[in-house]
Amino acid sequence: MRDDARFVARCARGLEPQLAAEILQLELGSVTAVGHRSVRFRAARPYDTGVTSLRTADDVFLLGARSPEAGTTRAALPALAALVEKTAPEGLLHHRNALLGHPAGTPPGVEVSASFLGRRTFNRYDAEDAVGNALAARLGVPYHPRRTAGAPPPDYAAWRLTLDGAEATLMLRITPRPLHRRPYKQATVPGSLHPPLAAAMTRLADIRPGHTVLDPCCGAGTLLIEAALAHPEAARYQGYDIARTAREAARTNKKTAATDHIQIHKADAGRLPLPPATVDRVVCNPPWGTQVGPRARLAQSPTAWWRELHRVLTSTGTAVLLLPNPTPLAPAIRSGLLPTHTQRIHLAGTPAYLVRLDPEKPRSTA
Repeated sequence: MRDDARFVARCARGLEPQLAAEILQLELGSVTAVGHRSVRFRAARPYDTGVTSLRTADDVFLLGARSPEAGTTRAALPALAALVEKTAPEGLLHHRNALLGHPAGTPPGVEVSASFLGRRTFNRYDAEDAVGNALAARLGVPYHPRRTAGAPPPDYAAWRLTLDGAEATLMLRITPRPLHRRPYKQATVPGSLHPPLAAAMTRLADIRPGHTVLDPCCGAGTLLIEAALAHPEAARYQGYDIARTAREAARTNKKTAATDHIQIHKADAGRLPLPPATVDRVVCNPPWGTQVGPRARLAQSPTAWWRELHRVLTSTGTAVLLLPNPTPLAPAIRSGLLPTHTQRIHLAGTPAYLVRLDPEKPRSTA
């Protein structure tokens, strides 16, 4: 494997800037391209296991080969199979094994997951089969077709094919399972947040040592756990939820994550049991009715929630929220919370907005 190892990190649409920033902050290498749901980078250290620790990435791959798309009809399928010859799969597998500390050798089989933008006269399974059969023939191992056989065996080498309308890219997943499948996520509830998105929100919140961090609608605890894992030096993490099932899920997950400095309690987010100006950072996915409906005071008076956030935040505090649309920002502004960052993202094809709000500074009377 060449010393200038090339990687591709994949993420939710709209989180590419946060992912690129994380790669640079961790000094993993130089970013060479930012595209649709992907960030390509050239490694500073080819065998740095830090590439498998990216929190805002859905997954990370060794880049095999790229080529211009040959077309959108079935006649393009042989060109996809030809990517295998440009990839040198044996070298990528050797590099993957070295990164993971696995013994050298050929995996027992291969599987391929494909995705594309735009319309084609072939489907994803056609593309997967074209590449998978070529990989299997090259390596002398079985190919597991998702079309007929469902989920692949866990020890098969996982390859990824993407078609973005301009380029076809073939990659090899490094880790046995995607990075977004966090080991701590043992319990979920409706509306549970996608962990890489939660990680991106905590980065946007700019948590510092000594901060008190609050999630007033904590659900399964994903936001607080991601924050605590990234910033264990913060003074304390407080989670509240009115639903017993949510609190139980959050306690299960935080125990698995070994984040003992998170406290989970029952409370109405519209009337928090906290003194004024005692919270430095709020991170929250409020229940606006898309997956989970508001309850208690949030259902009776949604605007009261904004006043409550303003009440508990310090004058230098910040709130980072996930909203289904920008509509709720008008009452937030009237409550003294000013949006300083708005970012559109997509999750499973559904748009949402990351919003950072800061308390309005008092005007000088001089």
